[in-house]
Amino acid sequence: MLTLDVTRFRRIRIAGVPAASCAGIVVAALLLFAGPAAATTYKWTDANGRVIYSDQPPTGNFKVEALDAPPPPADPNAARDLANKEAELQKRRSLRTEEEGKAAKTRVEENLKREQCQRARGQVIALTQSDQVVIYTTNAQGQRTAMDNAARLREVEVLQASIRQNCMN
Repeated sequence: MLTLDVTRFRRIRIAGVPAASCAGIVVAALLLFAGPAAATTYKWTDANGRVIYSDQPPTGNFKVEALDAPPPPADPNAARDLANKEAELQKRRSLRTEEEGKAAKTRVEENLKREQCQRARGQVIALTQSDQVVIYTTNAQGQRTAMDNAARLREVEVLQASIRQNCMN
C-alpha cells in the first residue's frame, strides 16, 4: 500500500515553492513511473486535515477522489514489432551478404573469362602472323611435333569459333 502524508512538507520549500504544493507533482511522477501495475490512485483528506494518496481506497467515511491512472503504453505490441523489425533487418543483412557473394563470384568468373578470351585472341594472332616461326604442340603420346599450315588453320578456326561463342560482349 502506497501512502503519502503531505502535512510534514508544509514548512519545507523547494525552489521557492512550498513542498506541500509540490506533493501533487511528486505523486504524479510516482504514478508515471509506477506503470500499469497501479491501476487507480485515491486521494482523500483524513480527520486531521492531512492529504493522503494511496493505491487502495480508505476505510471509513471520507470524501475520496479517484485519480486517473497513467495511460497504457502507446504501442502495446512494441516488443513484438521490435522483434519483427530485428528479424527483418537480419533477413536483409543475410540477403545482402548473399548478393555480395554472388556479385563477387560473378566478377571472378568475368575476369577469368576475359583472361581466357585475351589468351585465345593472342593465340590467333600468334598462329596467323608467324608463318616463319615453328610452333610445336604435344601429341597424344606426349611427344613434341611441329604444326604444319593445315594444323595452324584448323587451330585458328577452333579458336575463332570459341571467341565468337564466349567472348562477344
